[in-house]
Amino acid sequence: MTAVDKIIRPVATGPFEEGTTGSPLEAPIIDALRNVYDPEIPVNIFDLGLVYVVDIREGGEVYVGMTLTAPGCPVAGEIPVWVRDAILPVEGVNSVEVEILWDPPWTPDNMSEAAKLDLGMF
Repeated sequence: MTAVDKIIRPVATGPFEEGTTGSPLEAPIIDALRNVYDPEIPVNIFDLGLVYVVDIREGGEVYVGMTLTAPGCPVAGEIPVWVRDAILPVEGVNSVEVEILWDPPWTPDNMSEAAKLDLGMF
């Protein structure tokens, strides 16, 4: 891959905000992400605020940049596969790349209001 071929990804600044890609694939991809759960916390990864980047390219190429609640997460190697497997069946998606990002680090502030309610954090 040359410098010309390098794919520029959006910068991860915190939890992904719905409605920011402009792609019709965004909603079904987010629905798919909401079906992937952290095995230690009974909340899906999207509402936990683990998903930082959803980049949808022409031709159905999808990139997901996400973090984990802790670097020592026992399923760190499995969650990217779960995410890929959840998104691939979405009609119009042809490939999925999932990358674990550590910056910015995850904090409970990343969680959606619904997730905080589910966990009794109010």
